[in-house]
Amino acid sequence: MSNKIIHQIAPVDHASAQGKQKDVLDAALKGTGFIPNMYANMANAPGLLSTYLHGYDAFRKESGLSPVEQEVVFLSISQYNGCTYCTAAHSMIAEKMSMVPAEVVQAIRARQPIADARLAALSAMSVEMVAKHGQPSADIVGQFLQAGFEERDLLYIVLAAAVKTLSNYSNQAFGTELDEAFSAYRVE
Repeated sequence: MSNKIIHQIAPVDHASAQGKQKDVLDAALKGTGFIPNMYANMANAPGLLSTYLHGYDAFRKESGLSPVEQEVVFLSISQYNGCTYCTAAHSMIAEKMSMVPAEVVQAIRARQPIADARLAALSAMSVEMVAKHGQPSADIVGQFLQAGFEERDLLYIVLAAAVKTLSNYSNQAFGTELDEAFSAYRVE
């Protein structure tokens, strides 16, 4: 039995989209400058893509975490969830846009220790929240708080985990093809 995903729902073509699908793809295009394959798949359920875009934007604008820290959260969760599409996409965003040090990106992708103690605590907390279904161990929370984060930051990790659940799970269900923009960061 193969693990390859076989899906019957075609990605939504932005040029021929109508109604809510067109509205949400227009919003996505405005925000990113192109329609990633993930968005074209998610647009089959416009509420899914709309919820994803809203949560993603809220995390970026409201979390108070730096762009580097935001990418550590997104990349750590995507890698833990086994989403090769989001791991590749967030690796590119981390390197090209958020300026995450290359050694941090590589450590997360390889599930290896991160040398920077603050980023290591953030990554561990992000994975712990997903792995333990929102019930992190006292040790991991203690390390997170000792690294200078606040309890409020845990709520934004919950938001990021929710956003990544939407994208990671839908990508895995569709077997989303990696966009050319992210191909240099393909996960083998």
